[in-house]
Amino acid sequence: MAAVVAAASRLLRGSGSWGCSRLRFRAPACRQFSSGGAYPNIPLSSPLPGVPKPVFATADGQEKFETKVTTLDNGLRVASQNKFGQFCTVGILINSGSRYEAKYLSGIAHFLEKLAFSSTARFDSKDEILLTLEKHGGICDCQTSRDTTMYAVSADSKGLDTVVGLLADVVLQPRLTDEELELTRLAVQFELEDLNMRPDPEPLLTELIHEAAYRGNTVGLHRFCPTENIAKIDRRVLHSYLSSYYTPDRMVLAGVGMEHEHLVECARRHLLGVRPAWGDWGAAEADRSVAQYTGGIVKLERDMSNVSLGPTPIPELTHVMLGLESCSFLEEDFIPFAVLNMMMGGGGSFSAGGPGKGMFTRLYLNVLNRHHWMYNATAYHHSYEDTGLLCIHASADPKQVREMVEIITKEFILMGGTVDVVELERAKTQLMSMLMMNLESRPVIFEDVGRQVLATGSRKLPHQLCSLIRNVTSEDIKRVTSRMLRGKPAVAALGDLADLPAYEHIQAALSSRDGRLPRVFRLFR
Repeated sequence: MAAVVAAASRLLRGSGSWGCSRLRFRAPACRQFSSGGAYPNIPLSSPLPGVPKPVFATADGQEKFETKVTTLDNGLRVASQNKFGQFCTVGILINSGSRYEAKYLSGIAHFLEKLAFSSTARFDSKDEILLTLEKHGGICDCQTSRDTTMYAVSADSKGLDTVVGLLADVVLQPRLTDEELELTRLAVQFELEDLNMRPDPEPLLTELIHEAAYRGNTVGLHRFCPTENIAKIDRRVLHSYLSSYYTPDRMVLAGVGMEHEHLVECARRHLLGVRPAWGDWGAAEADRSVAQYTGGIVKLERDMSNVSLGPTPIPELTHVMLGLESCSFLEEDFIPFAVLNMMMGGGGSFSAGGPGKGMFTRLYLNVLNRHHWMYNATAYHHSYEDTGLLCIHASADPKQVREMVEIITKEFILMGGTVDVVELERAKTQLMSMLMMNLESRPVIFEDVGRQVLATGSRKLPHQLCSLIRNVTSEDIKRVTSRMLRGKPAVAALGDLADLPAYEHIQAALSSRDGRLPRVFRLFR
């Protein structure tokens, strides 16, 4: 040990020939940084000298024909957009949903959603369908809304013909066995119970606000099957509905990630000249009713004190959704309304994030940041082919419901006031950003292609929509708001409603200059 210490001390002192040779080295070289004198001081905004000029991809004329549409002899439309990749998304979208159930038992579309991808003429069970899809790495899904039913599959592009054949069988040849119907009744019953028990009230409030805004017609009809109709819906009822609405002229076969000619060839093979399981098409004429906005109020009194128990229970809240008629997605004012909805923004009081999460929208700055007792303030925009609804959902303690409603009515009135240039540009940028980011996903592109072609027969491309968004001005926002405020409000309320203002008072507040509710004087409290 002593020898080691002595050797180390000699090394540090530089004693001995080895130590001297190690210490006689050159001065360390100075590393040249880009900001040093060896390099010219060029800002990052300027190109470097001597570097070849980059050539970027540009949108040429081909982009205009990105989405191709072909109509078959039976009226069915085939729409596709090619996209590089191993997988594709393909599906059938149908002009069918709860808005068309006026002549039928309410809840048929809900039943059909749960029955999707069950046994068919070629497949004996749902398991057989899923095994067929698994061979091509595929997954399937069915979704229904108020005006559209969508059957979709994502799978390897090599299995396109198999997938289109399977979709045709699922849509046109369902068996609808007694066992499947009974299982569907149980699934629907469970979903209704879950809807009434879940802590998030937004799906239920959306149902109530549509019921209030379009009382008894079209998009105001129940999207979920009422409990009393669960036992009444059988194969005969379903076949009657399917014969009217599952017709080729009301369908679009949409696909993303394949050659258009290949998709058209598959469509001709599997969707032309096929006799559906319910017999002839168009046995009864389809309902072509136009949505009639009525306005009104729907209240659902409920004890919300035990909605979410546990270590951190959600406090008892009263939820109010206030809406006004906007416009359909076919009108030019749809884009200004979309910008207005983004400008209002909002969210829950526990949301985290920066500007990209909407923290600088009006409902955050003017409502949630100023009124700490409000738990939620969120704007929604529902749009259909003949109408639309712009809503604000707010939540607070039952004792502060009146004050909360007045804050929301004031925000509606302020929509028609001065629009700051910065907030307008921020809303437009955020809307374009959201649009472009969503359209990076293949299933989202598929749904966009299908819904646009189903509604209009063609598709507006993202750069066209971005151009329309950029052109929105503050005058456009004032104009659409002024038009909206002339209508009657729709109100949906859930929870303890003892302090909810009368509907007439809410209507008066939205007709006033400042959005204040009429004063109420009580002799006894």
